Amino acid sequence: MTIATAEPEQPEENFVSRTVKVTPKIAETYLSRASVNRRLDMGQVRALSQAILRGEWKLTHQGIAFDKDGALLDGQHRLRAIIEADTSVQMLVFDGLSRDVFPVLDTGKRRSAADTLSSTGAKYLHLLSSTIRHVILFNTMPNAPWSGARARVSNDRILAAYNGDKYKYGEAVTIGRELSKHLFASQTAAAVGFFLTTEAAPAADIDDWISGLKSGASLDPGDARLALREVPRDTQKRGSRRRMDMRDQVAIYINAWNAWVVPEKAGELRLRRLRKGEKMPKPVEVTFER
Repeated sequence: MTIATAEPEQPEENFVSRTVKVTPKIAETYLSRASVNRRLDMGQVRALSQAILRGEWKLTHQGIAFDKDGALLDGQHRLRAIIEADTSVQMLVFDGLSRDVFPVLDTGKRRSAADTLSSTGAKYLHLLSSTIRHVILFNTMPNAPWSGARARVSNDRILAAYNGDKYKYGEAVTIGRELSKHLFASQTAAAVGFFLTTEAAPAADIDDWISGLKSGASLDPGDARLALREVPRDTQKRGSRRRMDMRDQVAIYINAWNAWVVPEKAGELRLRRLRKGEKMPKPVEVTFER
């Protein structure tokens, strides 16, 4: 039996590609040849430059493209990132494209962090990717806003973090889904709070903490778990003046945890959103004795 195979269609117009080590100086030269380009997104530039500085840059099919006249069609964000990082990277450079291709460049759906994690076989991918992202933000920029261009976290970084601690992230997502049913916090905030506090205090009685938050049974009036359970749910309703962002929610969770781990501080417990300029609290550490 003969199996027919389709031959790849030959392009109507030829273009060539080459691998180039693009230095900051070469990037400036390439940018000087720009004619028609999209509006520059400096948040994307910073995200790419930080990835370069962290050594996360990889050579892929996404590179730089010039038309037949040598004008830059695609790649301005990557070139700007090289200049900002002041670091050279290997990149594919395409020459000889038709100017007609410009409207369709980069119009496909951008791969999300959840898409990147799909190959791991993990569950609840959107919650998982959001949890990992906010754990990274807590560790890298705890006292800055967790939204906007500066708070972008690359998919590679999220995947690397997951691969470095699969069990704890999986557990955090499972617990976060459960705790959010009993607390004011979102699933992500509860998962992030659980991950950060249990990472800092592996010797604490975590099962007691969780069971108290879930049931609320037999908790003393001064118990921090009871106080956390009583934070009003309407703080998360849309349009509410008391709406809290992710940093606020995680901060409240950590403050309640700290007061539970160190009961003598429970009398000072005030579960509220962060004030302007107030720093994010750090989880109390409880480690095993050697």
